[in-house]
Amino acid sequence: MKIALVQFVSWDKLNYYGVADFDLSNNDKVIVKTDSGTELGKVVGFLEVEKDSDDRKINIELSEMLKNDSLRSVMRIADKEDLEDLPSQDDKQNALDYSKEVKQKYNLPMKFVDVHYSFDGSKLTFAFIADGRVDFRSLVKDMTRHFSKTIRLQQIGIRDEAKITGDIGPCGKNLCCRTHLKKLVSITSDMAEIQQCSHRGSDRISGVCGRLMCCLSYEQECYEKCAKKLPAIGRKVSVDGRRGTVIGHHILKESVDVEFPAAKGEQRSRVEVDLNRNKKKK
Repeated sequence: MKIALVQFVSWDKLNYYGVADFDLSNNDKVIVKTDSGTELGKVVGFLEVEKDSDDRKINIELSEMLKNDSLRSVMRIADKEDLEDLPSQDDKQNALDYSKEVKQKYNLPMKFVDVHYSFDGSKLTFAFIADGRVDFRSLVKDMTRHFSKTIRLQQIGIRDEAKITGDIGPCGKNLCCRTHLKKLVSITSDMAEIQQCSHRGSDRISGVCGRLMCCLSYEQECYEKCAKKLPAIGRKVSVDGRRGTVIGHHILKESVDVEFPAAKGEQRSRVEVDLNRNKKKK
């Protein structure tokens, strides 16, 4: 079974839809049904799964859809008229301007960053960022009266804001999340540690969003694979007949720092050992 990954807006989740008789490609615009109405979305990827598959790569949401036969199919490919009916950038800006006015009226600690109109025009979803929970019930009532539509507010993260607004990264190129990253994965300090760049300081390994750079995940698998070839820190090894302890790794160079205990009248010594030196001799 071929399943299309459809996204209605960049900061929202991926949605799963069956592909019937359509010849779809990435970035195609499609019309689909949702629980709250009709939506226009963009195809951002595909999955090939069996209905009774127990593949662990399938998440719980999709597994339940397949199990309960509740997976909807793409209705049709969007045509020129569909795209012409979409709200203009001015419409979106006016909606955002009003939301900001109402937010100031109630003095709420939140920042509106984007708005999404449902394709059938029945609902507006506003994306906002905030440090914690916000009681926006009065705000929603005002906005519902003003727009005469269903209003939904969705709190997003600081990385999602960067994905919406865009910027230039430290590499000099457009942000990855703005160009090709469809899903923001968790970036941990362990990634910076194994890639031996944590010593540079958080400013140099953080993106414009203030979080650790997404590109730290790109080579993570390679670093982990290379690290497995190196003896563990603290392991006792022999180098040219001398017994020492591994105290550091140079993963890409495939070498380690080995420290030898002090001999009589001497201080402790340290050398870098190339693990490939024997291979080179051969």
